[in-house]
Amino acid sequence: MPKITYVQQDGSAESFDVPAGMSVMEAAIEAGVGGIVAECGGNAICATCHVYVDPGQVEKLPLPQADEDAMLDNTACPRAENSRLSCQIEITEELDSLTVTVPEEQ
Repeated sequence: MPKITYVQQDGSAESFDVPAGMSVMEAAIEAGVGGIVAECGGNAICATCHVYVDPGQVEKLPLPQADEDAMLDNTACPRAENSRLSCQIEITEELDSLTVTVPEEQ
């Protein structure tokens, strides 16, 4: 089972084993990770599940679709090259050890 690590702004980190097929957002909500609001429930229309993917792991992910790309322009914290909506990252075995940082605000 893939392990996903969520890093908070204070540097604290929590790692969870997550079944393949869930999104990074769904796993965060299920585990009670702070800072992932997910107001739209994973429909890529609110940008409240914004995360920063570890720069060394971005290439493991498919490129964002047009709707995700557009929503990333509306995040509360600045968009970066490694910004993604966690609802759009489906967990696969290849994403084992994925690390994401939760922004200061959503």
